[in-house]
Amino acid sequence: MKTLRIAAVAALLSATSAFAHDYTVGEISIMHPMAFETAKNAKVGGGYMILTNAGDQADTLLDIRSDVVPMIQLHKSETDANGVARMFHLEGGIPLPAGETVTLEPGGIHVMFMGLDGNPLEDGDEVKATLVFENAGELDVVFNVEPRRGDAMQHMHHGKSD
Repeated sequence: MKTLRIAAVAALLSATSAFAHDYTVGEISIMHPMAFETAKNAKVGGGYMILTNAGDQADTLLDIRSDVVPMIQLHKSETDANGVARMFHLEGGIPLPAGETVTLEPGGIHVMFMGLDGNPLEDGDEVKATLVFENAGELDVVFNVEPRRGDAMQHMHHGKSD
């Protein structure tokens, strides 16, 4: 019975680590960069992650680059008073105040992978990218492509519910 429990715990940990991958540059922590799989005819896809600035100085995610997708930008979605959703490019980047966490998620701030035309993001794919911070410098990360399902965003929080 003890062997069975150890095997179950090991399986759970390896399954969790498949979803959880974190990076650090300077005082900035990047938790679980991921993207959802896209439809075969999709022209765009979204990328998400959690950024934490543990330092005492503000920083900014200025840019993101990738050789894997034709175009990549930082975007924000907002809904106006009439209920119309609009998305726009964040030309100044994403501010990361000292001691705070910024979550890139659907319906808010996110990474936009553009020009996918006929080359969809599929479950298990990896999108390699470079994050460019104003103070912390550059960091290579991998966005794991995951299936769309109701609990997918919980993986960004490492299984924690808010």
